[in-house]
Amino acid sequence: MSNALLRLVSSSGNGEYSYSLLTTSDVVIGRDPSCQISLSSTYGMVSRRHATIRPSRTPDGKMSFVLCDLNSANGTYLNKYRLQGCQELHAGDRITFGNDGPEFVFEYQLKQPIGNVKPPITPDPPLAVNVASPSKNDQASWSQLFPIFSSPKDLHRKAYLIPGIITVIFVILLFIAKGYLYLILLSLYLAGAALYFVYQLCGKPKPWWVLIASTVFTSLILLSPVFNIFVLVFREILPGDIPNDTSTVSFPVLFIHLFFGAGLLEELLKALPVVGFYLLGRKLTSPRRERIGVWEPLDGILLGAASAVGFTLIETLGQYVPGTIAQVAQQMGRDAGLRAGLELLIPRILGEVAGHMAWSGWFGYCIGLSVLKPRLAWRTLAMGYFSAAGLHALWDSSAGLTSTLGILVLGLLLLIGGLSYALLVAAILKARSLSPTRSQNFATRFFQSRSS
Repeated sequence: MSNALLRLVSSSGNGEYSYSLLTTSDVVIGRDPSCQISLSSTYGMVSRRHATIRPSRTPDGKMSFVLCDLNSANGTYLNKYRLQGCQELHAGDRITFGNDGPEFVFEYQLKQPIGNVKPPITPDPPLAVNVASPSKNDQASWSQLFPIFSSPKDLHRKAYLIPGIITVIFVILLFIAKGYLYLILLSLYLAGAALYFVYQLCGKPKPWWVLIASTVFTSLILLSPVFNIFVLVFREILPGDIPNDTSTVSFPVLFIHLFFGAGLLEELLKALPVVGFYLLGRKLTSPRRERIGVWEPLDGILLGAASAVGFTLIETLGQYVPGTIAQVAQQMGRDAGLRAGLELLIPRILGEVAGHMAWSGWFGYCIGLSVLKPRLAWRTLAMGYFSAAGLHALWDSSAGLTSTLGILVLGLLLLIGGLSYALLVAAILKARSLSPTRSQNFATRFFQSRSS
C-alpha cells in the first residue's frame, strides 16, 4: 500500500473519500471509466483523461509524486495556480480539475495510511451529483444556454479568440480591397500567421508589441539610407556584388558573391532589432527586463523571426511582386500582372518559415544563447552568423541555377529549405529545454522519467 493518497474535499456526498496512489505505475484521473481515478460524468469541466500522478524518485533516492496535466480543456490547478506541464507534489497541496471542478488534497505520510482508503481503480459513487433531485439536472442552466457569457477568460486564453477576430477582420477587408491593396493585406495576414506559428512553437509569452516593433524596425532600416551603408560595405568593399545574369557564373563564384552580398548583409541587418532589444533590456528592471529584453535563446528566436517578417514584406512587396506585375502587365495587361504577383506573393510569404524566419531565428537563438551562456560568447555568435549566412547564400545560389539544372533545382531547394526549417525547430526545442522560465512555457509539457 502506498503512503501517499488523494483526499476528496469537495463532494456532494457525505464523509471523506481517499484514493491511494501507486508507487509502481501512473494514476490517471478523468471521466473515462478506464482511468485509475474515474470521476463522475456530471463533472463536465473534467476531461476524459484530465491529469496523471506518476511516482518518481528524488536525487537522494526518496519517493516523490509528480502531477502532470494531460493537455486538458479546462486545465489543472495546483494551489489555485494553473499547472503548466508537470510539478512535484508536496503534502497539503490542493488540486482542482478545472477552475471550479472537484478538489483534492495530496497527503504524503511517513507511515502506512490508515482509515478509509479506496482502491484507485473503482469509480467513487459519491462524486456523482445527487440524482434524487431531478429539478437540478433536467433543465439547461443559463451558462449552458449562453456559454459565451460564462467563460470569458477561457475564450481569451484557450479558444484563439484574438487570432480568430483578426482573421475575420482581414477576411472582410479582403472582400473590399482591390488591386495592389489586396496583395498588401493578404501578405500582412500570411506573414502574421507565420509569425504566430513560430510564437506557438516557442511558447514563451513575449509581448506582441515587442515583436511588432522588431518587424517595423527592420522595415524602416530597409527603407532608410542606413541600408545604403550595408550595401557599400558588403557589395562594394567586400566581394558581394551580385551579377545580374547568374546563368553565366559558376556555382562556387555565385555562392561567394551571395554569401557576402545577401547572406552576411541581410542576416546582420535582421539581427539589429535583437541586439537593440538586448541593450534596451539591460537598462530596465526585473520583470520588464526579462519580458522585453533578450535574456535567453527563446527571446532571440522570437525577435529574429519577427525581424524576418519585416524584411520579407519589404523585399516581397517592394521588389519582387511589383517587378513581376510590371513585366507581365506589359505583355498581358494589368489583371494578368496582378494574378502573377499573387502567385508569387503566396509562396514567398508562406515559405519564410523555411527561409528568412529560419535563418534569423537560428541566429537569434545563438544571440540568446551567448547571453545565457556568456563563456565563449563570441564563438557562439560567429557560428550562428556565418552558418545562417551560409544557408541563406546556398538557397539563393541554388535558385540561380534554374536555367542550367532545370527541375532538379526544386529538389535542391527542397533539401535546403527542409534543412533550414529543421534547424529552426531544433533550436526552438533546445531553447525551450534551456529556458530559465520553462515552467511557464505554454508550449512545453514536462514528463519526468521514473527511476527504478
